[in-house]
Amino acid sequence: MVFRLNKSLAFPDPSLADDDGWLAIGGDLSPERLLLAYQNGIFPWFSEGDPICWYSPHARFVLFADEVHISHSMQKLIRSAKYNITEDTAFAEVVSNCSVIERPCQTGTWITADMKEAYITLHQKGIAHSVEIWHKSQLIGGIYGVVIDRVFCGESMFSLMPSASKLAMIHLCQSGKYDIIDCQLHTPHLESMGGRYLSRTEYMQFFS
Repeated sequence: MVFRLNKSLAFPDPSLADDDGWLAIGGDLSPERLLLAYQNGIFPWFSEGDPICWYSPHARFVLFADEVHISHSMQKLIRSAKYNITEDTAFAEVVSNCSVIERPCQTGTWITADMKEAYITLHQKGIAHSVEIWHKSQLIGGIYGVVIDRVFCGESMFSLMPSASKLAMIHLCQSGKYDIIDCQLHTPHLESMGGRYLSRTEYMQFFS
């Protein structure tokens, strides 16, 4: 059963999501609603022209910060200092790059104009953050997401040069700020770094 939201700032119990994790439709992308969503293991995901859809997967793919696997090639890249890493210096640019990067087996983007505006507002409020990877003065990779307690809820990442997004993920894990990185959905890329599934109950234990 998928619930329809109204103007009330509330969500149904996330455990009522359907098998695909689809929980609700409607509402808005206000900072208050987005913050409430993430605090309850819910995130928006929809395409341009569609109504706002809210998801809470029964199993969440996450990366434990202290379990991240760094391959020999990545260790070599880190030692080379070929790329520079910053935080929160180009949030809007990271979001924009994530919205246009081509991805295998995917057409279009879920990062609509309204989504961009919503997450930039969260960033301005100190709730959403980014990691940027630079080659000289060029932004060549990055990741952005919402931070709740010691959980980095990853929204999207991009890479214009080999391994740039992996470097951003490793930086998050090694920053000492987070216990887990919420990757939301499984990819072979993230599995190779040590990602694994948690049940919703296990996942929510990381939120105070």
